[in-house]
Amino acid sequence: MRSVVIESPDRLVIEQRPLPEPAEGEVRVKVSLAGICGSDVHIWHGHNPFAKYPRVIGHEFFGTIDATGPGVDPARLGERVSVDPVVSCGHCYPCSVGRPNVCTSLQVIGVHCDGGFSDYACVPATNAWHIPDTISDRHATMVEPFTIAANITAQLKPMPEDIALIYGAGPMGLTVIQALKGVYGVKQVIVADRIAERLVMATNNGADKVVDNSHQSLEDILKKAGIRPTLIVDAACHPSILQQAIDLASPAARIGIMGFSGEPCTITQQSITSKEISLFSSRLNSNRFPDVISWMSQGKVDPEKLITHCLPLEDVQAALTLFATDQRTCCKVLLQMNN
Repeated sequence: MRSVVIESPDRLVIEQRPLPEPAEGEVRVKVSLAGICGSDVHIWHGHNPFAKYPRVIGHEFFGTIDATGPGVDPARLGERVSVDPVVSCGHCYPCSVGRPNVCTSLQVIGVHCDGGFSDYACVPATNAWHIPDTISDRHATMVEPFTIAANITAQLKPMPEDIALIYGAGPMGLTVIQALKGVYGVKQVIVADRIAERLVMATNNGADKVVDNSHQSLEDILKKAGIRPTLIVDAACHPSILQQAIDLASPAARIGIMGFSGEPCTITQQSITSKEISLFSSRLNSNRFPDVISWMSQGKVDPEKLITHCLPLEDVQAALTLFATDQRTCCKVLLQMNN
């Protein structure tokens, strides 16, 4: 079988590997489609501190179960599944309180262990989620990206009367827009980005107001409009954003942080406690696959609005480069594996 292997930073090869056999409690998935994420690019270029090499990348993937290991019901053969990349121990403190995404021995498929940019992948059976026939293959591949939005919104608990501000109209920001509007019915969603084409994508995904803050002061625009956001999500992931978000927020607002930057960030306690602002952070997803599958089944979100490109596996290097460099026309890129 073919596998996309990052042998070392900046060295990507498509390698022929033996067909894997599922171990106890595992299923083998014949991968149909896989999505590209920024973390895949980071592993390729050596910028992910958690990855060890060589590594088969890919943590957003969909396919069909074609083999089961010992202890797995063989009736699952032929089942269409999307794979949750979060592999947890199930008994540490985070796991015991429903937070397996920050398990003390967390393993992320495609980061800590081999992932889905391969013709076949063996994964824990409990991580392979059944996809109903009402959800297309393309949309099933997008379940994992939408779980990122499901995870942060589950913490922020959006309400229809919220005024939401989202920094960043990349894939993460766009999934959050769709969740806020389609799932939670938030009355006003404002999106700030510095790329005009991204703001068009934000509007197409449901944003009520967009702001190009490349040459305009977001603070001045919101102040002039009399807007004080009650819910803010940082999906742009720059260290300078958090203090501005705190300053712009309404008293009693909730702020969600989705970034993973290691750069220092300076904030003042007074600006937080004087308005009793609640800060939330979000990593991966904590058992949110059933939520997103339900959202898609009910038509509350539309993954098609994010998918801009689909390339064959053999063009993976071009696909990764496209995703990393073309922020104007490219949003989500899917890799086509087996037909």
